[in-house]
Amino acid sequence: MKDKSSATAVRPVTADRFTGLALGALGVLAFSMSLPATRVAVQHLDPWFVAFGRAVGAALLAWAYLRLVGAPRPTRSQWRRLSVVALGVVVGFPLFTSLALTTQPSAHGAVVIAVLPAVTAVFAVFRAGERPPPLFWAAATGGLAAVFGFLFASGAVRGALTAADLFLLVAVVLCGLGYAEGGALARELGGARTICWALLLSLPVTVVVTVAAAAARPPRADVLTWLAFGYLTVVSMFLGFFAWYAGLARGGIARVGQIQLAQPVLTLLWSAALLGETVGAASVTTALGVLACVVLTQYQRGRTR
Repeated sequence: MKDKSSATAVRPVTADRFTGLALGALGVLAFSMSLPATRVAVQHLDPWFVAFGRAVGAALLAWAYLRLVGAPRPTRSQWRRLSVVALGVVVGFPLFTSLALTTQPSAHGAVVIAVLPAVTAVFAVFRAGERPPPLFWAAATGGLAAVFGFLFASGAVRGALTAADLFLLVAVVLCGLGYAEGGALARELGGARTICWALLLSLPVTVVVTVAAAAARPPRADVLTWLAFGYLTVVSMFLGFFAWYAGLARGGIARVGQIQLAQPVLTLLWSAALLGETVGAASVTTALGVLACVVLTQYQRGRTR
């Protein structure tokens, strides 16, 4: 007679889990072009205009979507949590990556972004009140150490990180916070409404900064630059989050977060293929090392309930 517990040990993948993974993969594919597109845009446009202007354009799309579906307003508690999402993914990540990529190639940024899944998992762990084992922290520390080692070796100035490197690290921390909070909030609001309300909440700030940046440096650029800016507005800041937050809500932040492992590799490929950037052995080696640490981090995160 078969043990009942063994018969139920391996369960089929549910529809929600499969849908979550598929949506998460679609979101990662959309985000993998963000750094190359930002690199193109900031060559001719002010980085503050790029960071906040795309949020203004995405907010207009968000307003139209919310009106179309007749979405109810969030509660007071949800507004507070939406402010965290806005700080992380609407303001923080776009701003600091735009500032960093004015001087650094997107391939360099991809290596730093490789640690994002670990940072997202750390925020998810704290928010869920879990108690991860020591191996979790060892893996997370290993990934961060690999990134810092790469930065000191390739971008060090008299033993200190460059401003661009620091901008990228701040962007990763804020983005991980926004991902974790947004993924949890999407279970209540849905992925589309989570990013839409966050964009509208940020609008008073993003409009003011965009107008000020345009006044200080009038935006003049070629067609390719505006196409890159359009991609950042429509895909990276709007549609990509529809899929990403919905995937996190359906499949779980830890499980779907593992799909981010492919993002730095895809970004390196886009950087080489579209921008002609040189992807050195140090970048590839560091990215693979970070990915190995992140795999272990995500595995431990999934075991601690």
